[in-house]
Amino acid sequence: MNIVLGVGGGIAAYKAAEVARALMEEGAAVRTVMTASAREFVTPLTFAALTGHKVITSLFGDGSPGEVLSSSVEHIRVARENDALLVAPATADLLAKFAHGLADDFLTTMYLAFTGPVILAPAMNTEMWRHPAVQANVETLRRRGNHIIEPDSGSLACGETGAGRLPDPRHIAAETLRVASPVRDLEGEVVLVTAGPTQEAIDPVRFISNRSSGKMGYAIAEAAAVRGARVMLVSGPVSLAPPPGVDLVRVETASQMRKAVLDRLETATIVIKAAAVADYTVENPPSQKMKKTAARMSVDLSPTPDILAEVGRVKGGRLLIGFAAETQNPVAEARRKMETKNCDMVVANLVGQEGTGFGSNENEVTLVPREGSPVVLPRASKREIANGILDHLSWLRLSRNAAR
Repeated sequence: MNIVLGVGGGIAAYKAAEVARALMEEGAAVRTVMTASAREFVTPLTFAALTGHKVITSLFGDGSPGEVLSSSVEHIRVARENDALLVAPATADLLAKFAHGLADDFLTTMYLAFTGPVILAPAMNTEMWRHPAVQANVETLRRRGNHIIEPDSGSLACGETGAGRLPDPRHIAAETLRVASPVRDLEGEVVLVTAGPTQEAIDPVRFISNRSSGKMGYAIAEAAAVRGARVMLVSGPVSLAPPPGVDLVRVETASQMRKAVLDRLETATIVIKAAAVADYTVENPPSQKMKKTAARMSVDLSPTPDILAEVGRVKGGRLLIGFAAETQNPVAEARRKMETKNCDMVVANLVGQEGTGFGSNENEVTLVPREGSPVVLPRASKREIANGILDHLSWLRLSRNAAR
């Protein structure tokens, strides 16, 4: 995907470099356009070095490092060659110019010629953001189809606290890809995803858990939302930001995850069980912290509910995707799990390999469908793996719909 990143002149302009990097990490090609004011905060050379493309700073050019001179129709060419326009930060001045059709530099001129999705991430002082003129401009732009990423609240560069902060760069990148994605093959589906570990209390300060980071499940939830699905994400305890456009339900224990899943199962058309649910829980954990002594200590463990098997028994016409994280024979275990738990496909991965699996940003999996041969998705980012899983899910979806 090709994205134009417009950078306005505010203190948050330095964060635009992080936005560019986050977009590129997700496979997007980024071309940067900077206003004259933006260059007072960060140099074009920064974006040229990050993106590998020269930066456009003027309709006519002034010889700045990293800049590319523009012809009289360059703004038309750039508008036509790119899939989406993201402006971050979108200053009060830019919002006003966009809303009123003013075109006095490359960015505002290109904006008027851009026919693809436009995403605006405003950032400014709290009182500026609240001003009726700014809010009227935002509402005008929203009515015209521009997608507005609302600013965060927090400590601002001016020393005040309130709404106006540029959101996290990864959130901006994810929301941009969601809005701009040309693949909408999951529209009309309601996808229920589970992610992360569960924690089973031993006492008030200790628990049993596993190494799952939740990154794979979160990547699937985010990718499904980008592809048009309504997504419900039931998550165990993780240190991840909620994916944009997703209904997030936080749980802690296996029993809480079971309840959250079953409570939402009726509305789901697809269930993807990526969570690493603890296999055992402690029977009757004490209400007070157990003190360390010289003596050996033991606890009684009971099996936790098998949520995947329970969903498999009542799934009806839903598609059910399970996961098998194994230290050996992952494909064989995936086949066993598919049969015993009534899955339509199981995603198998070999844990313990350096750089993939639990906690990492990459993965390598084998898709084991009910019909057909296993498909290997080679090592890639978890977002790419998520989309690979959803690509195969789309084939299952077509088969399900054809059978109805």
